[in-house]
Amino acid sequence: MTRKTILLIGFIILKFVLQCVLLSPEYDLQRDEYLHLDQAHHLAWGYLSVPPVTSWISYLIFLLGSSVFWVRFFPALFGVLTLVIVWKTIEALKGNLYALILGATCILLSSLLRINMLYQPNSLDVLCWTAFYYVIILYIKTENTKWFYISAVVFSFGFLNKYNILFLLIGLLPALLLSPQRKILAQKKMYFALLLGLLLILPNLLWQYNNQFPIVHHMKELAETQLVNVDRMGFLKEQLLFFIGAVPVIIAALYALLFYKPFSKYKLFFGTIIFTLLVFLYFKAKAYYAIGLYPVYIAFGSVFLSDILKSGWKRYLQPVFILIPVLFFIPIYHFAFPNKSPEYIVQHPEHYKKLGMLRWEDGKNHALPQDFADMLGWKELARKTDSVYSYLPNQDKTIVLCDNYGQAGAINYYTKKGIKAVSFNADYVNWFDLTITYKNLIRVKEYEEEDNEFKETSPYFKTSRIAGAINNPYAREYKTTIFVFTAATVNINKRLEQEIKDEKDYSK
Repeated sequence: MTRKTILLIGFIILKFVLQCVLLSPEYDLQRDEYLHLDQAHHLAWGYLSVPPVTSWISYLIFLLGSSVFWVRFFPALFGVLTLVIVWKTIEALKGNLYALILGATCILLSSLLRINMLYQPNSLDVLCWTAFYYVIILYIKTENTKWFYISAVVFSFGFLNKYNILFLLIGLLPALLLSPQRKILAQKKMYFALLLGLLLILPNLLWQYNNQFPIVHHMKELAETQLVNVDRMGFLKEQLLFFIGAVPVIIAALYALLFYKPFSKYKLFFGTIIFTLLVFLYFKAKAYYAIGLYPVYIAFGSVFLSDILKSGWKRYLQPVFILIPVLFFIPIYHFAFPNKSPEYIVQHPEHYKKLGMLRWEDGKNHALPQDFADMLGWKELARKTDSVYSYLPNQDKTIVLCDNYGQAGAINYYTKKGIKAVSFNADYVNWFDLTITYKNLIRVKEYEEEDNEFKETSPYFKTSRIAGAINNPYAREYKTTIFVFTAATVNINKRLEQEIKDEKDYSK
């Protein structure tokens, strides 16, 4: 076994270990993860929230037993594979051992640790961006047209995971047209590869068509509710934070792509990062959408620095560039990850407050960072819902209706009673089983100061009561309430059908 192989294995092991120790066991899964896991039970070629690849991985997790270990394993695996591809990219660019260590360190000690912590499409998205750029480098290096077809497969898989990869093509095309590599546009095999890519994503496109293109509504809603508040200067500032320890390496890459002779064939990558960031800025995209851009530039920068620092006094700077990401990671380790208990954070809020981490999207300061609070209270909710459900008559005719997809997904994931909770929110609006004539309703509702649930719902049932609530004061869902209504006096199914129709009509 070569020294390179041993080092790569060491980085892989360290990556997996860090993914484990950066998450305290006090925290549950995050709300999005529950929705993605539930998709395993509703396989389709598309969803209101994401394309289908996430559901395929969820089904594999289901076959493996659905334990938290496997939920955590797959995003960590995608992070490891991203590191491996950066390693292979450095090798393709003829980087030496120092370049490999520098590149791997910059990838390892970056925001990817945070991305690879959660079971969301983002980890695989970054991997697909990195793999696609790697394939382009291999084509430029070898001019073997087999890489056209491989790039089509990589892009299609990325597209079926997250539509965000479209920005990669939008940014790459003008850079390609302005570079000598535009000669590939005259090759027939490239168009055969494009056709292959289209065939691979066609089932999802047909699903979008048959469902009135929910992605268009989703993007409009996103633009109106979230992207409208995105500050373009804030977007650029956040780009520096994702790979803050690797900023000197990325800057070196941009310089090298313009002036370093061995990279003359790869100049299109300079235009690629510029055009892609401009597209993101134009659409006022969220900052993390662009994370997939940077790993390949860390590879370029590492190879360039390894060459210019290999002799003379400059060789003494080699440890400095490796030390920079390590030093930046130390404070990040202490505050950017949910690796401390909620009680510890509440008792030591000073640094979190200074960093603005306690300010939520409602503009107020809270006890925990919002994304940490979003990983608490779910087990409690499921346990209490199970307890209520177990004492009801006609359990097979009881519907559990939640306010949001997080509540429904968490109950379905943790339930010991086989509950299949639903919601009018997100994909759950398509997952109601109306073949059952419902008699009882368990209503899980977000806390409101003036709640009208009893007033609005109890007239349609013989009995009504509050059965419990989330009592964890640190949970984002704190005070979420469980209402129980039994022995319906009206046809619940008709009301459900109407509300489902209204929700779908609103979403068009």
